[in-house]
Order: sequence, then structure tokens, then C-alpha cells
Amino acid sequence: MTHSNQTPVNGEHFNFAQHLIDINTNRPQKIAFVDEKGTLSYSELFNKVRRMASALQALGVRREERVLLLMHDCNDWPVSFLGAMYAGIVPVAVNTLLSADDYHYMLKHSRAQVALVSQALLPTLLAAMAKGEHEIKTIVVSNPDANLPANAVSLNVLLDQHTPAPLAANTQGNDPGFWLYSSGSTGKPKGTLHTHANPYWTAELYGKGVLGITEKDVCFSAAKLFFAYGLGNALSFPLSVGATVVLMAERPTPDAVFKRWTDGRPGHQPTIFFGAPTGFAGMLASPNLPTQSAITLRMCSSAGEALPAEIGEKFKRQFNIDIIDGIGSTEMLHIYLSNQPGKVRYGTTGWPVPGYEIELRGDDGQPVPEGETGDLYIKGPSAALLYWGNREKSNETFQGAWTKSGDKYVRNADGTYTYSGRSDDMLKVSGIYVSPFEVESTLIQHEAVLEVAVIGVIDDEGLTKTKAYVVLKSGQTATDAELKAFVKDRLAPFKYPRVIEFIAELPKTATGKIQRFKLRDNEASK
Repeated sequence: MTHSNQTPVNGEHFNFAQHLIDINTNRPQKIAFVDEKGTLSYSELFNKVRRMASALQALGVRREERVLLLMHDCNDWPVSFLGAMYAGIVPVAVNTLLSADDYHYMLKHSRAQVALVSQALLPTLLAAMAKGEHEIKTIVVSNPDANLPANAVSLNVLLDQHTPAPLAANTQGNDPGFWLYSSGSTGKPKGTLHTHANPYWTAELYGKGVLGITEKDVCFSAAKLFFAYGLGNALSFPLSVGATVVLMAERPTPDAVFKRWTDGRPGHQPTIFFGAPTGFAGMLASPNLPTQSAITLRMCSSAGEALPAEIGEKFKRQFNIDIIDGIGSTEMLHIYLSNQPGKVRYGTTGWPVPGYEIELRGDDGQPVPEGETGDLYIKGPSAALLYWGNREKSNETFQGAWTKSGDKYVRNADGTYTYSGRSDDMLKVSGIYVSPFEVESTLIQHEAVLEVAVIGVIDDEGLTKTKAYVVLKSGQTATDAELKAFVKDRLAPFKYPRVIEFIAELPKTATGKIQRFKLRDNEASK
């Protein structure tokens, strides 16, 4: 059997869970995970992972069958995820903030045999199951605090009933490893199928290669484990170097994040924080923002949306720490275009991550000249195999060795790339492309503006004009005319928003991404 800490090679044994076990044998007492209930050492983690593998097999789940993982971030999450992978079973990690209708669809679509769920999410799961069409054999409940249904069992009780599986499933690097659901702005979520090798590649190329994470780090991610970004930040990357991870079940509000940043216990205070632009903006606006001396952070990472230069520069002034902004996707599993520690160009998404190739293509499919906007395509070893049961969307996105991101970018003279918006967010005003993000980045520089989202609206003549939805900071004021003049002073005149609407808050996803499609839908219904 090929030793699994070698590079995954086609046709050879590679099981990602076994790989992590192999490379951490020299640190059994090191803390791997910290959650609200306690700590989990590396030896405890992998003992439970192998027990989970035995338990799932005993429940009748066979290799390559799916199990639903609907769980808040806690120590049971990596046990469940890696336990399934160790057995060659495919965990389907899903968003914890969805509705019973969403989970009903995912259960039916994935044909999951077992569900692993947090106690707090059990009622929603049961409501999804009550809609019928697909039956779950067994529900495994993390930290139960109430009487369980007849077909449910406590996760810890289940683990205690089984001995550790002696051998990992004889999977190969390209075998199905796990699913993540990719949520588009329209339509049903897409079951994105990743391999056992994919998290290995993201950890090698980005976690180690760009961020330089080491076993001395304590990682803390505001993005949850069920997201591709969070999965790398809080599982694949730290476990690939023997680092420690702080997990948080609650919403990543500024105060909740600050509480972890300033945790005084040795080995619990984060050295790397992974966030998103909206979260960084909220923290910088908080009256409870800690001082530089109160934290031990050495680096911050940002993804999910392009980071406005103003936020990165303000954070740098406050803490003398750079925010390393990058772009990734569920389809590529993690970041493939990024700024780098010690080499940050705020206002850009940086350079291609070594190991990935980037192309910008025009509407004709041909590469665009430097300085022109094009559709972003990525080529790299961590691309998903396909969208389960959706050949049409798979063919649109996975084009041979290349993956179409759905983002538009401009390549700059220094080799960096500047975000121009989603393909379906780009606006053509007076025959010229206008980037909503560019207008947003300008408006957010105004001292009174907290958040902003720009969309296109159709005027009485059927022409597209820009409209800005603006959220002001608490206690601040600004007028329509004042903000329009602010943009005109800084951008080409045709780019200023023709309409400005002040609102209390913007619609957002669970990760804090602004849902511009809801703003467009609102305009269409007027």
C-alpha cells in the first residue's frame, strides 16, 4: 500500500483522512480542536474518526453512499466528516441556516442514508424528513439534550459502541470524497462532488504555499466548516501541518469574534483569522474593537467577496496586520488567486496561486488583452468532478481542464487581477461596462457609509442605469447629492450611481455575501 502522505497519484491508494492521521502521528497530545465544550487532541480526534468509520459501516452505509452532515461548528464536525471519508463514505456538508424545504431537497438529491445533526437543528431536519420522498435510516445527534426519536442515537453513545476501524477504505485520489452544495443566485443548489485528493492540493498549494501556516498556528475562521472556504481554513489547512483550530458554533458577530481573538488561555488565542469583507467592515465599525496589544494575530485572510482597499488599509492601520485577500469557489474548493503575505496590493485580488493557471476570456472564448475585462477561467488540481445529476450546469462550468468561475476580472500590468463583479452583475451603461464593485468601493470610502450594493435598473427609456443601496453608519448622515458628487470626483463621470436609496440593512447570505439578486428582484416588482 502506498504511504498516504505522498502526493496523490492516479491509480494509487490515497484516503484523505488516513493521510491526516499519518502526518500527525508525532503529536498525539497536541490540541487539534477547541470548541465551547472542550478540547480534542490529535490522538483523541483520530481515535474518534476511526470509531465513526466503524459506526457508519455498522449502520449499513456502504462505500460511496452519502451521509448528510448538518451540524454547527464543534468538535463532532471533523469527527463526522473525516470518519465518513476514512470509511470511503461520502459526507454531504450542508449550510446550517437553511429551511426544511432546502434540506428536503438535499436529502432527496443526495439520497443520504444517515444524517449527522446538531441537537438544535434536529427539529428542522425532522420537518424536512416529514415531507417524504426519501427515508433516512438513522439520525446521529451531536450533544443531544432531549428525548430522541425512535430512529435517532447520540453521537457519543454510538462512538462508544464501536471499536476503531483498523484500515481506511482503499480509495484513490480521484475517488468521490465529499460533497458541498454551491448556491447560485437562482435555481436549486448544486451538489458539487470533490475527490479525496482535492483538499490535499488546496492545503499544499494555498495553506502551506501561500499563507505559510505552521504547527505553531492557532486558526480561527468566521466562515463555517460547511463552506469550501471554512473547510480549508478550519480543517484541511491546519490538520495538514499539525496546527490548532478554534471552532465557534454561534454567528460570527463582531463581539463573538473579538471574544475568541482575546482569549487569554495558552494555545487558544488565534494567530490567523479567516473572515469576509462584510465581517471586517462590521468589526472596524464596532465600538468594542480591541487594541493591537490585546490580540496575537499575525495574519488575516479574506474571501467570499472582493475586499475594498479602504477596509484592508484601515485594518492595517489599526492592527499593523495585512488582510490577505483572495478569491476561491466551491467548485475549486479554495483560493486560486490571491495576495500574499508581505506582498499585498489592496484593491486587487493579487496573483495566481502557484499550481493554478488563470485565463481571462471574452465573449468569443478568446483571451482578452491586458487591461480589458474578461471572464475568469481557472485550471488547477483541486477542481470538482461535476455537479451531481446536473449535466447541463456541469458542462457550462467544468470545461475540460478549465473551470469557468462566473466572475469578471481585469489583469493589471503588474500581474495582479482586479475584480469587476460577477458575470451576471456587470452593468453596461451607455455601451460601456461598469463594475458595480468599483462604484461600491468608491462609495464605501465616504466616512458616513457602512455598506453599499450597486445594481443596474432600467429607466423609462429601457436603458440601464446604476442604482446604489446604501447603509449608513450609526449616527452618521449623508445626502443623495453628496454621495453622487463623491463618486464623480473619484471615477469617470458616467460611473456615478444615478439613483441612491438609503436602507437599514442589505440582504445577505449565511456567509455575509450581499444578495444583489434580491435587490434586483425588488426593483423588478416595483
